[in-house]
This record gives sequence, structure tokens and C-alpha cells, in this order.
Amino acid sequence: MSSTVRCAIYTRLSKEDEDRQGDASESIRNQKALLTTYAADQGWEVFQVYCDEDCSGADRLRPDFNRMLRDAQARRFQVLLCKSQSRFARDMELVEKYIHGLFPLWGIRFVAVADNADTQVRGNKKARQINGLVNEWYLEDLSENIRTVFDMKRRQGQYIGGAPIYGYRKDPADRHRLIIDPEAAGVVRQIFRWSLEGKGKQEIARRLNAAGIPNPTRYKLERGWPGVRPGTDGRGLWNKTTVWRILRNEMYTGVMVQGRRKKVSYKSKALIDLPREQWFRVEGTHEAIVDSSLFQAVQQGLSLRARGGGSGSPHPLAGLVKCLDCGSSMSRTTNVRQGKAGLSYLRCGRYAAGGGCTRHSIRLDRLVSLVTEQVRRYVNLCCPAEDLPLPPAERFQAEALERERRTLSARLAKCRQALKALYLDRVEGLVTTEQFWALNQSFLAEQERLEVRLAETPLPSERRADAAAQSGALLKLDQLPRELAVLLIEKVEVGERNPETGEQPIQITWKF
Repeated sequence: MSSTVRCAIYTRLSKEDEDRQGDASESIRNQKALLTTYAADQGWEVFQVYCDEDCSGADRLRPDFNRMLRDAQARRFQVLLCKSQSRFARDMELVEKYIHGLFPLWGIRFVAVADNADTQVRGNKKARQINGLVNEWYLEDLSENIRTVFDMKRRQGQYIGGAPIYGYRKDPADRHRLIIDPEAAGVVRQIFRWSLEGKGKQEIARRLNAAGIPNPTRYKLERGWPGVRPGTDGRGLWNKTTVWRILRNEMYTGVMVQGRRKKVSYKSKALIDLPREQWFRVEGTHEAIVDSSLFQAVQQGLSLRARGGGSGSPHPLAGLVKCLDCGSSMSRTTNVRQGKAGLSYLRCGRYAAGGGCTRHSIRLDRLVSLVTEQVRRYVNLCCPAEDLPLPPAERFQAEALERERRTLSARLAKCRQALKALYLDRVEGLVTTEQFWALNQSFLAEQERLEVRLAETPLPSERRADAAAQSGALLKLDQLPRELAVLLIEKVEVGERNPETGEQPIQITWKF
């Protein structure tokens, strides 16, 4: 008397199968019914039914697929039964590895009912291999079609990612549109303000951590955002890399930027970075958190900023000092004596890199002192106190505040007008009572939100008055603020020291 044959049933349903119209036979329930009936007709005992939903046929990390393979290797069943070979895998490599390679070694017979595929039938292998190729071609075509659809949505400015960047959330009414997350957006604006004031990335991260503000990953996890994985730092602390990514992200200006990376192929999860000219960039798709002029000012500051010896603060002339002879930027070096940092010097960048120029070395503190004196004379000569320009950070912030208040006031006026129109429609019977109350609550909530934002936004005149007082104090100029140096100076050129006289030429090119 022969022992009962134990049969394992494997079923799979992917997203593309769910989207297919009129093919109910692909459902998990129908796959199970078909295969259970087939096993009963063959007199096989069903050992277990393995099921993976919303999994691609090329995915090697399918939970039940891998559980089934472990049981197969342990010889817990003799037959693996699928509706079709494509349900097992659409990847030809997986087909060859298991159906034609390991399964025979493990004593596993593979049967696909719809394909008439049976590894026990001699001469059936070529048909299975052809099926494998067709399935893989289908997967490749499907991947290309999906990529084409995604690219079309990117060109239209639709957001197609998972969790959006810090400061935004998905619109509940349209998952392809971003709306501002007020709490996180306030932190983003503060980060940009600090950067414009000359604070380095490390210093900004330190301030955020000192204030107890969770980093973007922790913030999203605390609010239960789907698709967010915990970071390596369980404490939820900020670091300079996170700050740098925020400061460099143009999406905060209302520009949708997507397609920065792509998969190497449909069979690999590896991503490669694409050149900037291949990105999808669409303006005006969502409300800006920072003004574009403020964003550009911050980018200019980041490009000029040099390292501040770990303090996060650049020296006043960072990025402005050039070699008088070759035009290279001067690089900073610091003498270290007995484990302590000594004096800082600037020297020709080409010389430091071993290029064809001389040292052009100058002590940083002496150069800053000399330039400070020249700026003091220049300011007192050319700019009376009442005409002195505001520092860039204050000027951009005042202008941004003015634009933000205008936008909020316009939106508030529209909201109030919509409320009036809604009341008139209700009186005239154009909307039902249920529609009236639903719309009324929505408009009132929006009106309250706008009124709060408007009340919290300072008046530009107040900001300008404070900034003007600070600008007047610059006439004394005991120390050179970096903001003023960037505003007034195009470049400072340092020549080579004359070994006989000790003189060293220094030329300042002004912007005004």
C-alpha cells in the first residue's frame, strides 16, 4: 500500500492582477478552489496552502513563498501545485534555480494546472522554459509601462512618492497633491532663517536638539505616517546631513522635483542617481514654505560657506578670498601645537593641491582686521545711516513676511466671500441643510486657520524697524558681520608677499 502524497498549494496575487478587468479567476479564492479540487481529483493530501497577496512575481522576499521553499527543502511535501507557472515566479532565474534545479534534488514535483506544466512528464521542460521567458518578458513590458505612466504623472506635477518631505503632508482629498503641515513647516522656515543668518549646519542641528524638536523621521513616526521606517538613531536627533538636505531641497519653494533616482532594472532594487537635467521639475504645484528669493540667498550662502573648525560658523570672508595671481580660492589651514589649535592662515588653493602657484599665505585674523577697516571706511563714506541697506537676512525676511501676509489676506477674503455666498445659496434653497452645514464647517475651519496664521505673522514694518536699528549700529563696525561682507564685497584678492620689503598686495572688489 503506497503512502499518501502530500501536496502544497501556492497562490499569489499582485497589484497588476487586481487591476485587470474581468479576470476573476486570478483571485486568491478562485486559485485555492481550483487547486484544492485538482488535488482531490488526484488523490493528494493538501499539506498546506501558502498565499502571498500584493506581491510581484519577481519579488524574492515574498513571505509565504520563502516559507514554502523552506518546507520544500525540509521534504515536508512531495508536490507543489500552482494555477500557472507565473503564479510561482515570473523571473526566469527563479524558475531555473528551483523548478529545474533544487526541486528535483529535494524530491519535489512541480505542477502548474493551467499551463499543463509537470516536471514528472518527460519532454515538458522546454515548454516550461518558454513559459518562463514569456512571463519574464511580460514583467519587463509591465515595468516599462508603469515607468511610462509614472513619468507622465511626474511631468504633470503629480506627487507619486510615499511619505512626503518634512513640512508637507498628502492632501486627504488628492494623494497626488501636497499641502503644508503647519507645525513642521514652521521648523523648516526657522532652519532657513538660521542659515541665512550665517549659522552652520551643525549649529542648526544643535539648536533644534536643544529645543527638543524631533527630527523628521521621529516626527512622522509619532504621527503614525504609513511607510516610514525608524531611523538608526532611536533618539530622534537632528544631524548636519538632515539639515543640509532640507536647505538644498527646492520643493520648499513650491516646485515639484521628482525622478532624482531610478532603479537599475525591474529585477533589482538598487537605485542610481540621475543628472540634474533629467529630473522632473514642475513649478507652482503646491504652496511654498519659503520664498524663492530666500531660498536662492541661502544657496548662495551655502556655496560661499567654508568649515568653521567644527563650530558650524564660517569666518566672515569665507568663499570671498582669491589668489591675486591665479584666481584660485584661498583655503584655510590651522596650526596645531601641543594638541591645541593655533593661528589660522589662508593660502592659495592651487598651491595647496600641488598645482603651479605659490603659497600666498596670510594670517586670517590680520586679513579680517584689514578688510574690516576698509569696510568701515567704505560704509561711512558711501552709505549714510539712513541709506544703509538692511542685512540680507533681514531684508529677505521682511519681503517674505510682506508677501505671506498679502497671500493670507487674499485667501481669508475669498473664504469670507465663500461663506456669504453659501448663506445666500441656503436661503434660496440651492443647497440642502446637510450640504450647508458640511460646507459651513469646512469654510469656518479654514477661516479660523488663516486668521491664526495671519495673527502669528509679524508685520513687515516691525521687522524693518528692528533691522534698521541693527544696520545703523554697523557704522561703528567693531567686528565684521559675514552678512555685511557678502553684501558689499565681490572678492578679496591676496598677492604674494615680497621677501625683501615684507609687503603683500591686497585688493578688494566692491559690489556697489
